[in-house]
Amino acid sequence: MQEDFLHYIWKHKKFDLTNLRTTQGEAILVSNVGQHNFNSGPDFFNAQLTIGNQLWAGNVEIHVKSSDWFLHNHELDEAYDSVILHVVWEHDTDVFRKDNTPISTLPLKDFVCKTVLNNYEKLFSRNGKWINCETDFAQVDDFLMNNWLERLYFERLERKSFEIQKLLEFTKNDWEAVLFMMLAKNFGLKVNGESFFSIAKSLDFSIVRKVQSNNQALEALLFGQAGFLQQDLEDTYYLALNKEYCFLKQKFNLENKNVISPQFFRLRPPNFPTIRLAQLGRLYNTHQSLFSKLIETNDLETFYTLFNVSASIYWDSHFSFGKTSKVSSKKLTKSFIDLLLINTVLPIKFSYAMQNGYEIDSVVLNIATKITSEKNSIVDAFKRLKKVSDSSLHSQALIQLKNEYCNKNKCLQCAIGAQLIK
Repeated sequence: MQEDFLHYIWKHKKFDLTNLRTTQGEAILVSNVGQHNFNSGPDFFNAQLTIGNQLWAGNVEIHVKSSDWFLHNHELDEAYDSVILHVVWEHDTDVFRKDNTPISTLPLKDFVCKTVLNNYEKLFSRNGKWINCETDFAQVDDFLMNNWLERLYFERLERKSFEIQKLLEFTKNDWEAVLFMMLAKNFGLKVNGESFFSIAKSLDFSIVRKVQSNNQALEALLFGQAGFLQQDLEDTYYLALNKEYCFLKQKFNLENKNVISPQFFRLRPPNFPTIRLAQLGRLYNTHQSLFSKLIETNDLETFYTLFNVSASIYWDSHFSFGKTSKVSSKKLTKSFIDLLLINTVLPIKFSYAMQNGYEIDSVVLNIATKITSEKNSIVDAFKRLKKVSDSSLHSQALIQLKNEYCNKNKCLQCAIGAQLIK
């Protein structure tokens, strides 16, 4: 038995309300269960109860066993003197306030619906399942599922907004710089995300602004900070970048001692860090005010147009410096742009709207529902249980569901878990 489950039962009145009695045999009438408190202090504030013939207004404390009151030293804490009812699963001792006055106790075990209890035990008897509700997930009502996934999507955006706020503090509220760091991280994907993020953080964005009209200088800046311009190569373009970077390094007093070296291992050539950095450079060379353009854009096709860029012509015949390859344009693909929209652009737009006090939820929802669902192990596993993922809104929501609810056994705070227990 978990205390969270007792909170759930009390909060949603999943027990027999008609015959409640204290351990002393006094009748209890519940007018208001109170407000759930997630901070320190009693579990429910401002409850209204009639115990015996006395009307009470105060707080409710919940424990698995009555003796937990003393285990948590509540008898010494004045904050618990306002408790009017001690709700427990199993009564094993009487409890008292600091002044030794007794507190009425309700043994909930005697009044809980057996069906609710059985459903709870079934849900939490995991037995090697991927998620607790694996066997019943497919039976969840579609209307409830879609509403819950929409809420989870915004939860995930809100979580990302906290990360964006930290970057704003780091950059002294420079949204363009934050966008650059987030885009860099996502250009690096899973393997080189932290590496590219460290490259972006190693640069004051004012330097990017100063050189971005010159694509070769911008590439030199990015490749130099990444540590790619330290080889002994007889390659004309490489030597030009090396010379340009030496000039920039001296002019702007650049350092890259905290940069994480990019990796090529187990990457397909189109995802080589050389190609991704070159594409990132071309994006900023093409758009001088990228942040403003992304904030002003609310149409998916316009986003695709903005990100319709290719690496510079040298990379048409190269995947790495000094080694020629079959000629092919290194253009950002639609699927890659989708990832940038999902993980950078929409969180930035949402966070910017929040900070500036205007509503953008409907715009974000409209775009997210039009972007194709991501493909990853979490989404694939959910799809094997029930067909739920057809857009990036759903795939992002499922990631939030798995990481923040399923993995943490927060079934009682999950709309799906609550529905199954009912």
